[in-house]
Amino acid sequence: MTHFRQIHEARSHSYAYLLVDSDRREAVMIDPAAPQLTLYLALLDELQARLTHVLLTHSHDRHAAGAEELCRITGAQCVAGRGSGVAAIDLVADDDALIPFGDEVLRCRTTPGHTPGCVSYLWRDRAFTGDALLIGDCGAAAAGDAGLLFDSITRKLLTLADETLIYPAHDFAGRRVSCIGEQRDTNPKLAGTTRDEFIAKQAQCDAHDHARAAVSI
Repeated sequence: MTHFRQIHEARSHSYAYLLVDSDRREAVMIDPAAPQLTLYLALLDELQARLTHVLLTHSHDRHAAGAEELCRITGAQCVAGRGSGVAAIDLVADDDALIPFGDEVLRCRTTPGHTPGCVSYLWRDRAFTGDALLIGDCGAAAAGDAGLLFDSITRKLLTLADETLIYPAHDFAGRRVSCIGEQRDTNPKLAGTTRDEFIAKQAQCDAHDHARAAVSI
């Protein structure tokens, strides 16, 4: 039996994910947020599970700091993509690398573009897509490459089965889950959009974000 938990962090509107093989008592965690480490440790204790791996879909400060500290406390191995900038990587999440926990396994799929080191993780009928593919949106590419992000999403995520559930790293509207078919058909950044149109849309969004940040300083 496998225990799955999606954990919301309200301040950053982010999600972390805990997966536990209840029979073997081994667990992995995806994208932990630094402010919630006490909660994660309490959940592991409640489920009597040993954390074997901490996986990062991307390496913004709140995730990298949380991952490194959680690994230090638990002895878990840190998994991240090449070019992620995370200092203490134990395993590099290359395409089709396998991350076992108990009798379960996650498969890595590199999805760069939002940042150079972005990775998505596949497990059963679910994809943990980080900030690459969001619900009704996708990550900004100001620190990455919009064309590469489009290629990652269209070639490595939207090619999954329609019913594949997607769990993002955050959602500002509080939405928790979608599926590949829904995002292929309705995501305004992607549906009916060419690669060049996507790059142009991303440039407009990045410019808007920069302007909004400048006003708030």
